[in-house]
Amino acid sequence: MNKEVIVVGAGLAGSEAAWQLAQRGLQVRLIEMKPEKMTPAHHSPDFAELVCSNSLRGDRLENAVGLLKEELRRMGSLILACADATRVEAGGCLAVDRQGFARLVTERIRSHPNITVEAREVTELPAGPVILATGPLTSEPLSEAIAAYFGGAGYLNFFDAAAPLVSAESIDMNAAWFASRYDRGTPDYVNCALDETQYKAFVRELAAAEEAPVHGFEDSRVFEGCMPVEVMARRGEDTLRFGPMKPVGLPDPKTGKEPYAVVQLRKDNAAGTVYNLVGFQTHLKFPEQKRVFSMIPALARAEFLRYGVMHRNTFLDSPRLLDRSYADRRNPMVAFAGQMTGVEGYVESTASGYLAAVCMAARILGEPLPDFPAETAIGALGRYISDESVTQFQPMNVNFGLLPPLDRRVKGKANKNLALAQRALEALPLHREKEELE
Repeated sequence: MNKEVIVVGAGLAGSEAAWQLAQRGLQVRLIEMKPEKMTPAHHSPDFAELVCSNSLRGDRLENAVGLLKEELRRMGSLILACADATRVEAGGCLAVDRQGFARLVTERIRSHPNITVEAREVTELPAGPVILATGPLTSEPLSEAIAAYFGGAGYLNFFDAAAPLVSAESIDMNAAWFASRYDRGTPDYVNCALDETQYKAFVRELAAAEEAPVHGFEDSRVFEGCMPVEVMARRGEDTLRFGPMKPVGLPDPKTGKEPYAVVQLRKDNAAGTVYNLVGFQTHLKFPEQKRVFSMIPALARAEFLRYGVMHRNTFLDSPRLLDRSYADRRNPMVAFAGQMTGVEGYVESTASGYLAAVCMAARILGEPLPDFPAETAIGALGRYISDESVTQFQPMNVNFGLLPPLDRRVKGKANKNLALAQRALEALPLHREKEELE
């Protein structure tokens, strides 16, 4: 069998997949259309570009995504190694220097002796073995080719949004303070307070602000985990106060009391010169973003380094099409990875790339196929996207609800989650030993 594998797309999933295949001695041809062709959401020619937030979310084992990250670390993930090496402080989250992270991933990929990189757009589905990891911004020609491959009815669409970035020096710290919620970790977030009058005026203007035209956009099709703030504002006056503007656990040091609402800013680069508005994904017109977000007192004179953008996300009806190794049920030499499979989030995309690659490598090398237990986060995600009983398939972040329940009662949510995480990590080495024995 051909021991060269084509990987299409050098985002998080494609970069991880290429690395894992190469580390197992296979020759990899990694095809990435940047910089020959860029999408509206891309700004850098580097691989693994983070087009939305610079945060890989929670890093504690009590969080499902924290567990998934620890599993990937233990299994030699390239993406997690590069993220840890370019980490910026963000309380209990793993956030990275956006440019430094992408640059490091690119350097590691390009220097691997088993990986050849080609800069060109793929418009037809390559013959296997191939892993397609072209992400939520898959170009129209390739989208059409994949749809045709699956008989024309295998795609669904939704939209995703990125938050604005502001310069640190333009934030008015007289109206803001550094803190992490409930004082967990180091005080890495800039918290911008609004009183009741300011908040209600802000929500009113946000709900009425003019949006940039996005063909086919409807509120009902917005993925709940990445909903634009203007959509939230239209859903009720207090929606934002129970979402990204929640003040709980963030008392103002000047008064000792929690403000009516808070906008949090998180460091976007290691130097701390750029901050992003946490949870403020938007597709308002740029002048409207400047006008409305400047109503936040601490951002009254903010310098916007990048405005929020809205872009199309495309994903497969995976339960009907893919198995739990992210491979085509009909032809396992054609596999998919990343958000196009219906996993949602940077870490989840990385995990799908890892699993698709190690299973593809096993098939090519004639080795036993890895079958990660359902008790692990990476195994649970693979089972979710391939669960044929799911009739209304939607993108999913990793969560403890995907894992089998414990065989004993544990009091308290945090303790229960920690027990689930410990069980998962215990299953990983046992699973790997079982592979070696087979």
